Amino acid sequence: MGKITGFLEIERHDRKYAPVVERVKHFNEFVLPLSEKETRDQAARCMNCGIPYCHGTGAVAPGTPGCPVNNQIPDFNDLVYQGNWEEASRNLHSTNNFPEFTGRICPAPCEASCTLNIDDNPVTIKTIECAIVDRAWDNGWVKPELPLSKTGKKVAVIGSGPAGMACAQQLARAGHEVHVYEKYAKAGGLLRYGIPDFKMEKHVIDRRIAQMEAEGVVFHYGTPVGGAAQGAIDPRELAKQYDALALTGGAEAPRDLPIPGRDLAGIHFAMDFLPQQNRRVSGEPLDGTADILADGKHVVVIGGGDTGSDCIGTSFRQGAKSVTQLEIMTAPPEHENKGLSWPNWPLKMRTSSSQAEGAKREFAVLTQKFSGADGKVAKLHCVQVDDKFKPLPGTEFDLDAELVLLAMGFVHPVHEGLLKTLGVDLDQRGNVRANTSDYHTSKPNVFSAGDMRRGQSLVVWAIREGRLCARSIDQFLMGKTDLPR
Repeated sequence: MGKITGFLEIERHDRKYAPVVERVKHFNEFVLPLSEKETRDQAARCMNCGIPYCHGTGAVAPGTPGCPVNNQIPDFNDLVYQGNWEEASRNLHSTNNFPEFTGRICPAPCEASCTLNIDDNPVTIKTIECAIVDRAWDNGWVKPELPLSKTGKKVAVIGSGPAGMACAQQLARAGHEVHVYEKYAKAGGLLRYGIPDFKMEKHVIDRRIAQMEAEGVVFHYGTPVGGAAQGAIDPRELAKQYDALALTGGAEAPRDLPIPGRDLAGIHFAMDFLPQQNRRVSGEPLDGTADILADGKHVVVIGGGDTGSDCIGTSFRQGAKSVTQLEIMTAPPEHENKGLSWPNWPLKMRTSSSQAEGAKREFAVLTQKFSGADGKVAKLHCVQVDDKFKPLPGTEFDLDAELVLLAMGFVHPVHEGLLKTLGVDLDQRGNVRANTSDYHTSKPNVFSAGDMRRGQSLVVWAIREGRLCARSIDQFLMGKTDLPR
């Protein structure tokens, strides 16, 4: 259990960030890792609880405590404390295909449910996880895992985000021939084209893709499935050619703001803005789309979540004159009531690294209309609202804005093209209908996992669902499965 008295003797000490004035000058990662001694000391704080909520029930349903992929957190904490990093890596990879992704961008529900969080000092689980996998890569411990034999079965995975990557890797390791179809030029989904490089540099994805290719996974890039795009493949043909089909795309239909002035130039969805910058960093062409840049502009980001935060950090690095973030919800409390919230994920005020770079945050604000001149946006006309989103008379105000980024979340996957052509049933929220017992859709050999099935969610949930979907496909094809949950 690490050090028996570690949690009494050692204070929580987590990774720090490079100073704002330095980090906004580039798009590289800026988290400063702990030393080996510091990491082992932090691992020593783990109590090895009788009921370790950090990994106990997170996979049951959204909102329940702990890690969705059921990482064996007390076990790898103890291994790190003992200095057995290679075995810690093996343990970590037994439940999570891509801990370097979650170690960088997961919000860490495991830490919220840590018993030491009752006193606001949880174990630095996310930092330890990231340290384990980065050390594993540095030491060459992450190698291709080849199957003992081939099954002769072929599976097509549509979408190469974290759900598709996890599903494909598990199926390849089970001995199936796996082909991944990706509409963009490179793999990774939102990891590649949504998450800014300053949160996760893309070589982190590239080295995993290389591992998967060595394991036999075949990637087909620039290959949309369904729709009228040039080179698009008919998904019905894929369903005939392959023994099983896994739909693991994203929830890409953004929530819009249909108010007066919405048609003015300078108002964009976050996912029109963020991928452009990622492509600039990697030297990938913008596919003929016009540049969306924050340089020298007053920027307003509508939406208070992670996507909005990514827009803030990107805008500052592009040279925005000012950035204001609007959230329609009322401001959450500074501190949660532990007696009521623990071990669940608490609603409380959180400040992201991007928000800390100088953004002005406004809560309980509704934008009523946009206005501008010469067809370009210049102002937002806003009003304060109560906790039922009802406007409060006399609280109207205006904001200058030359660039408005809509980051209000995503409603469901895009229906046109793939889903309509294939004819799979949708649930009441517009996602692909498939239950969590077998991830089977309404079509005989078609499965679905990740955001396309569950709606907008976390990377760690995508990995979880990809793994379980692969297990169900293996069971469907072979009548049995040895793939782990």
